[in-house]
Amino acid sequence: MDFDAETLVIANTRTMIDNARVLEKDTKTEAGERTLPLPLPVKQAMLAHQVTQEVEQMSMGALHQRSGYMFVDHLGQPLTTRHLREAAYSLQRKVELRKVRLYNTRHSCLTYLAVNGVPDVVLAAWAGHANANFTKRVYVRPSPEDLRVASDHLTSLLGFSEGEAA
Repeated sequence: MDFDAETLVIANTRTMIDNARVLEKDTKTEAGERTLPLPLPVKQAMLAHQVTQEVEQMSMGALHQRSGYMFVDHLGQPLTTRHLREAAYSLQRKVELRKVRLYNTRHSCLTYLAVNGVPDVVLAAWAGHANANFTKRVYVRPSPEDLRVASDHLTSLLGFSEGEAA
């Protein structure tokens, strides 16, 4: 993360093999390697997280190893997807939210962006895809509320006002 430029660089991937071993490699495609602008709330949360990490680093002294990753354990080792998943599920239970797989949040984010007018080409670039059709076909799932907006637009197009009986 580059806090001055307010960007997040995605340069590689980390995958769990058999929920035990981490495989770190290049992104699947050239489009997967990208730099994304940081939304302000994410930047603020990451800055607060960085302060926590600095305190942990100072308390561990020479035992702490700098890995260059943002999400690390108290010794500086990168967290695995299993660690992140378990932390997310724990937080979901604590705040009494239904259990949602972390990967599904990717679908939710892309759907939100799509139904709120983000152009397909930008949506695909955000997701790290070279093909916007793939992004929309696989990741975008409009909700019934999203479809209601389309219905409201058609009602207006057909010359009726909202709530007007035919």
